[in-house]
Amino acid sequence: MSAARRQPEPEEDGQGANLTILEHLQELRRRLIICAGALIVALVASAFISTPVLRWLKEPAESRVENFELIFTQPLEYWTTFFRVMLLVAVAMAMPVFVYQVLAFVGPGLTRKEKRWAYPIVLGASAMFVAGCAFAYYVELPPALNFLLDTGDIAEPLISVKYYVDFVTRLMFVTGLVFETPLLVMGLAKIGIVHSRKLLSWWRFAFVGAFVVSAIVTPSIDPVTQTLVALPMIVLYFVGIGLAKLVENTPIIPRA
Repeated sequence: MSAARRQPEPEEDGQGANLTILEHLQELRRRLIICAGALIVALVASAFISTPVLRWLKEPAESRVENFELIFTQPLEYWTTFFRVMLLVAVAMAMPVFVYQVLAFVGPGLTRKEKRWAYPIVLGASAMFVAGCAFAYYVELPPALNFLLDTGDIAEPLISVKYYVDFVTRLMFVTGLVFETPLLVMGLAKIGIVHSRKLLSWWRFAFVGAFVVSAIVTPSIDPVTQTLVALPMIVLYFVGIGLAKLVENTPIIPRA
């Protein structure tokens, strides 16, 4: 007898499809409790490392201004900034737990095909956000501070700790979001909202739009910081077009 041919496995519905609404709510409650516990533990841990993190955020300015010191002008300004940094550090530390709990909650309701897309996209989005924050700190921040703090002998920079930390963390957060552009474009192309050929024909609007968005979201009005945010946005737009091409069937350049 000839060997039986192996039949392809059916595309199964998620195991969570048979759960009742009450069971879904109980599962959601359990996941939220785990996330809350992880955040509390991370808050306790972040209390011990927030001061080194503040020093780390301060380093780019210290390397460009001799005897650079941050000041505070209100009694609670330093401590509100410290607790804000502590919360940001705690959220960053607990984020892997948050992501895992979200995937564990929605995973049983996904088909195998959906899981093959969802998990890599979530991991890729996390990695791109971290890469964007690192790009902001190591690439964008030094020239931005060079421009903003270079006043010659006219004035000495006396910057409040709240304003400085807001500037640095917002720049990092915005750049992290900008680095999600390729995945956003790919997702829109995958569900058929946009097409790579159309996106390529819109490159002039993308250039203008990048600078407009940069002017809106950057924490300062100086042209250096805005340009440093807009240029990666433009590059990532074209990267997104390439990713969009991978998930669609029509070539970017029409065949003759």
